[in-house]
Amino acid sequence: QVQLVESGGGLVQPGGSLRLSCAASGFTLDVYATGWFRQAPGKEREGVSCISTEGSTYYADSVQGRFTISRDNAKNTVYLQMNSLKPEDTAVYYCATEALSCQDSFGSWGQGTQVTVSA
Repeated sequence: QVQLVESGGGLVQPGGSLRLSCAASGFTLDVYATGWFRQAPGKEREGVSCISTEGSTYYADSVQGRFTISRDNAKNTVYLQMNSLKPEDTAVYYCATEALSCQDSFGSWGQGTQVTVSA
C-alpha cells in the first residue's frame, strides 16, 4: 500500500525558511517522479516543483531560485527546502508520486501540510 506523509509545515515570518518532507512507504520513491503542489484558499491547486526518476528538477516560475527539491533514496523521502518565503507562498502543500515523469498525472497524494507566511 502506497502511503505518503508530509511534514514540516508551520508558521514563518516573511523572508524565513521551512523544509517540507514527504516520506513514502510501500514502494521506493526513486522509481517515480515526485512533485510538490500547493493550494491556497480560493485558488486552484498549482504545481510547485518536481523531481524526476533521473533526478532532474523543475520549478514553477514563482518559486524558482527560492525553493529546492531533493530526494534522499536511503530515507525514501523527498524534501522541499523553501527559502525567502513570501506571504503569497501561504497554502496547503501536498506531495504526490506514482508518475512516470513530471509531465504525467500523479497517482498517489499525501494529506497535505499547512504553510503560513505572515508577520
